[in-house]
Amino acid sequence: MQFEVFPDQIRLRREEPAQNLRRFYMMVVQRDLFGGASLIREWGRLGSSGQVRIDHHPDEGRAINALADLMAAKRKRGYRIEDAPK
Repeated sequence: MQFEVFPDQIRLRREEPAQNLRRFYMMVVQRDLFGGASLIREWGRLGSSGQVRIDHHPDEGRAINALADLMAAKRKRGYRIEDAPK
């Protein structure tokens, strides 16, 4: 799978059936009307609506950097990038 140089959205998944662990973590960067950008995160158990958090950043580059940092942290905890629908 090939990724964009600076992805603006990502969906992660962590499944460990032996521990009854089935979780998702989604992140999307969206520009706002004031020249900034928001990093929107949603996470929870697969099949649930999950929780949402919105972090505001002064520009899109910083929001994408925050997305990359969070993705790296989640990958260390066992999350894997979910394949895009074909």
